[in-house]
Amino acid sequence: MPYDFEGWATKNDLECADGLTIKKDAFKVNDGKTVPLVWNHQHNKVADVLGHAVLENRDEGVYAHCSFNNTQAGRDAKEARSEERRVGKE
Repeated sequence: MPYDFEGWATKNDLECADGLTIKKDAFKVNDGKTVPLVWNHQHNKVADVLGHAVLENRDEGVYAHCSFNNTQAGRDAKEARSEERRVGKE
């Protein structure tokens, strides 16, 4: 299945934007599972859900294969991601 983008959800032993430090294998039980893709750790509103991510537990951390949904927020995020790629901000 093609994804809209993929990348690190978290790397081991680095402080995340929310102030938490994720240890190796913290999400091992989620390997291969599909989870909501949310905006900036926010999950209080349905509009914050932009799509879904399939998680892959790796030695370095958790890698995410992500797809945007067809909501307005999901379409906006997909367009913003496409614009980043177009201007080379990856």
